[in-house]
Amino acid sequence: MSRITALAISVSILGAIATWLFLTVGSIVIWGAFLAWACFYHSGGDDAAFKSTITSNVFGVFMASTTAFIILTVPGGKVLGPTVWPALVAGISFFLYIIAANIPAFASIPGTTYGYAATFAYVLQTPDRFTPQAIGSLSLNSSYIVVSLSMIIGAIFAYASAKGADMLVGSAKAPA
Repeated sequence: MSRITALAISVSILGAIATWLFLTVGSIVIWGAFLAWACFYHSGGDDAAFKSTITSNVFGVFMASTTAFIILTVPGGKVLGPTVWPALVAGISFFLYIIAANIPAFASIPGTTYGYAATFAYVLQTPDRFTPQAIGSLSLNSSYIVVSLSMIIGAIFAYASAKGADMLVGSAKAPA
């Protein structure tokens, strides 16, 4: 069996299970899991990619959630305006997360960007979650928790799909 065929089988089965899980639980976001899944394969689809995906995605979530919290709680918007202040804070956070790539654990700039983008998708699509109270809470309203959890679960499913494909390719090569 080809690697692509094995991967198609493995990802389709685990993708269906992941979709069912996320729809059943309801508080976590499937698109965050799919972004992490893509990040895993974008990063090489191996053990190192698994570690890098989780670390970089969660770092991106941390950076974006902190950025959103600062935008909402520091009164810079009153002085600089409602578009300049968020742009300035976001620009500074971009610099910080990219310069952090000098630290090996945070070296995956694309992985961090996936986490960052997923976080802003989450807080901006759910206005009740784009509040300092929601972001800073220790609940399933917090982008720190919801997006990180969704992406970690996605990385686990991605890793399992790679291992499943390996098993299928390996079993196709085994003598009968």
